[in-house]
Amino acid sequence: MISLKILDPDKTLTTLITFLNSLSQGERLGFFVAQNVGVLIGALAFGWLIIAILPGHRIAPKAPPVDRLEVGLAACTVVLNAVITAVGYELYRRGVVTFRIGVDLRSLLDLFVLLVGMDFAMYWLHRSAHIRWLYFIHRPHHRYVKPRPLDLFVLSPLETLSFGGLWLLFLVVTSPSWISVVAYLTLNVFFGVLGHTGVELLPPAWTQKPVLRWFGTSLFHAGHHADEHHNFGFYTVLWDKLFGTYAEHRLVDPVSTGRTNGESVY
Repeated sequence: MISLKILDPDKTLTTLITFLNSLSQGERLGFFVAQNVGVLIGALAFGWLIIAILPGHRIAPKAPPVDRLEVGLAACTVVLNAVITAVGYELYRRGVVTFRIGVDLRSLLDLFVLLVGMDFAMYWLHRSAHIRWLYFIHRPHHRYVKPRPLDLFVLSPLETLSFGGLWLLFLVVTSPSWISVVAYLTLNVFFGVLGHTGVELLPPAWTQKPVLRWFGTSLFHAGHHADEHHNFGFYTVLWDKLFGTYAEHRLVDPVSTGRTNGESVY
């Protein structure tokens, strides 16, 4: 097997596991809470940076002031994500979840499987959440039609636990490499933040390139917030196009942008 000697994930994983094993259960949970708070802060900083440097790329109206429910749901999501991480760690300790170590070409395949497989599974989980008798689970997220980076974390507790359970199940089934999991989780936050900035990262012409046009863009997800019957995908538009739920959107608000319906926002 060809080895890509970029870093030593074996040593990194061993050091992390040794540290976690030295903590009590309460201390580990506290560590995971702090870790997820760090993810929240990093995601918000990244999102507001994108908004600040690309003011001319806005594709959705600016969000209104943050309300208490948003903050409360985001805080709940952070805590529940920490609990899910703690459960995942216990599953790892018991050998239910396993990771391959080393960086090689198979790690790229693992990352591809995680991205495509989770995108497929989350598409159906998301689409199912829009069924009338299940919509109460997803309704809190759709209170906010004008997205902001914080809204990535504005989920009901049941929805957070559903996504977390799906992720743990995927780890059990796939046994991916350690480094591919780190890469996937990084890309997951990256796509999630972009989808809730209300600005498009790439110039319009770029999003039509042969490869890039298959990725879920900020406009793609903002379109879902404006029209809940379409665009359920996360990382790609593949499943929406395959299952007939894809829709093109040009989101404009004459009051906040000064443009009329149908005109490009940038």
